[in-house]
Amino acid sequence: MSHIRWEEPFCGAGNNCFRIGTDSVGNAYIAVSGAEDQYVADTREALRALILDIKAGKADHLL
Repeated sequence: MSHIRWEEPFCGAGNNCFRIGTDSVGNAYIAVSGAEDQYVADTREALRALILDIKAGKADHLL
């Protein structure tokens, strides 16, 4: 498994903090801040689309 480089946590309202990470192969990861060993992995493009949809209000209940 490749080493994951995590970005600084992003925190929304309340306790909704998550982190985005990438590895040297181009995979992207998203995890709840503090629980980076339990992550969702996909391509960078797929996770970017997910985050953009959440920010656009299409799935704000997930955060």
